[in-house]
Amino acid sequence: MSNSKISARKKEHIEICLTDKILFDKSNGFENYIFPHNAITEVDINKIDLSLKFFDKKINLPFLISCMTGGTNESKRINEKLAIVASELNIPIGVGSQRQALESQNLHSTYKVVRKNAKNVPVLGNIGAAQVADSKNIVDEIKFLIDLVEADAMVIHLNPLQELFQKEGETNFKGLLNNLEKLTCKISIPFIAKEVGSGISKDVAKKLLNVGIKGIDVAGSGGTSWAKVELIRNKMSNEFFGNWGLPTSYCVRTVSKLKKEYKFVLISSGGITNGIEIAKSIALGADLSASARIILKEIINKDVDGVKNLIINMFNDVKKIMYLTGCQNLKELKKIKLIKKSELF
Repeated sequence: MSNSKISARKKEHIEICLTDKILFDKSNGFENYIFPHNAITEVDINKIDLSLKFFDKKINLPFLISCMTGGTNESKRINEKLAIVASELNIPIGVGSQRQALESQNLHSTYKVVRKNAKNVPVLGNIGAAQVADSKNIVDEIKFLIDLVEADAMVIHLNPLQELFQKEGETNFKGLLNNLEKLTCKISIPFIAKEVGSGISKDVAKKLLNVGIKGIDVAGSGGTSWAKVELIRNKMSNEFFGNWGLPTSYCVRTVSKLKKEYKFVLISSGGITNGIEIAKSIALGADLSASARIILKEIINKDVDGVKNLIINMFNDVKKIMYLTGCQNLKELKKIKLIKKSELF
């Protein structure tokens, strides 16, 4: 496919994702849990520690600006601003799919701008599973993409549902696990497997961890439905597949059980829009959370300060929850046992 057609598609994706038509009709499931109230909390809310290690770098908040865009002229300005936010808050940031960077140098600057403006924070490269599965020269290609953005980790996005309904979709993932194992054996930086809205099950996560993946971003259902995005592009409607996927809360709760067997970073994303969902994610076993759509809307509507304020306000709520549950740091929040609403009555 020509670069101009891919750029046009990516621009169309941005425009569609700013509408509410692409949201799931179901939630990410976090409303089914409540926090146990600690009436004798002794936590000093002003001394709560939200910092953690993200692989080998310290970050200030358990939050990732998720992989969003790249490969269009519009992307460059968006990525530049998001990188400034990441730098000022000292949090990780992902770039959009770098597929185009393999095919043309014309839009390399739309990706390079992230590291240029986020010099010291973790930057995540990004390529699709279909490209990994299909490549005959995968190690050299991924090394090139890593060098392009000076990536600290590489995201492989898994999107079979999106590919299925995309008119230009590539649905052949044969050889994916084999090529992933080649990458994790021959490249030193960690690899993260990320869905794009349909969720990663415990069984799938285990297979990914067995081939050397060091991070799982569940990206469950409850936020953007990429099936709906493609259905809208095709001027079609399909309620069943538009709502296909595993809820984010379910994915986090079940995949986190693999922590007993494997050492990996667990990221909760998929409709994460507030501090309550972030805190519940961590209590269910996630190391950090990630968001894309709400960040994209905020950067377009309210610029850098708007996104910074959005994230800061989310974590002000996280701190309040930690105070009310008696948690001084994230390690203690992870030990909190959420109560299922069904158990209350």
